[in-house]
Amino acid sequence: MKNLRFIYCSFLLSLTLSSCAFNRTFLRPVSFDSQTDQQTLNIQGDTVTIHYLGDNKQPLFIRNEKDTVQFKHSIESVFFTSKSGHKLNGWMLKPKDIHPKATILFFHGNSGDLVRTHWSMTLLLQEGFQVFAIDYSGYGLSEGKAKRKHLLNDGNAAVDYLLSREDVKGKKVIIYGQSLGGHLASVVATNNQDKIDALVIEGAFSSHKDIGKEFAGFLGKWLVKEMYSAKASLPGFTKPFLVIHSTEDEIIPFYMGKDLYNVANEPKTFYEIDGCHICGSRLYAEEIANKIFDLVKN
Repeated sequence: MKNLRFIYCSFLLSLTLSSCAFNRTFLRPVSFDSQTDQQTLNIQGDTVTIHYLGDNKQPLFIRNEKDTVQFKHSIESVFFTSKSGHKLNGWMLKPKDIHPKATILFFHGNSGDLVRTHWSMTLLLQEGFQVFAIDYSGYGLSEGKAKRKHLLNDGNAAVDYLLSREDVKGKKVIIYGQSLGGHLASVVATNNQDKIDALVIEGAFSSHKDIGKEFAGFLGKWLVKEMYSAKASLPGFTKPFLVIHSTEDEIIPFYMGKDLYNVANEPKTFYEIDGCHICGSRLYAEEIANKIFDLVKN
């Protein structure tokens, strides 16, 4: 009897540890101490050092230790407080030669930080948008631990901060999320639909349990905690909705994009594309921009 009890307890402990480990795989942040004043990346064969200046950690990009990198857009680094109590870092990206007609609130995927993920939106800047991108708790310079419950608070706080800015007032506001950020965006947009004008998701999964099952079968679905779900939230969303998903997506199955589209209300659009996971905003920037403006033209 004692041996059976030991085996049973060991089994439960193993499941608990497996569940914790499996849930942690949803978030893979790149983070660094808030006192950090620089980081170095290899970008297209060049060594680029990002220097963070002043209290707001304004980024300055230096290529090969000598040349300041010039962009067609400006970057304004800011900090705001999440409903979890964490100070979060966000970047407002604006085209230098175009007056933006609408604002995108961007939620990136499960890995990286602002430096590594903001590139996803830069081509849309030239199509008439300004973009506010954030790092979730535990990502980049944002405080706290990377946990899914914090992400939801972070997303809701980002909406409130963005709408408090003078340069956003009078412009349409669209939440755009990619991959894990698309799943998050679906829930945040539903929670805040009276404050925004449209939702765009790209390469998003339908629920935490669904993607758990995709990667680890029934056991994965059983071990994953749902917490919140795009598939459960979207039936309550009534604003214009665009789903973007690649038929060649090797990370998030194409059918999950269709599932999210099917549970959503009109007005809604499904944009089927080719190419890699969450590459649409880079490969089809003009087409996506036109579809977004169609969503919010009224």
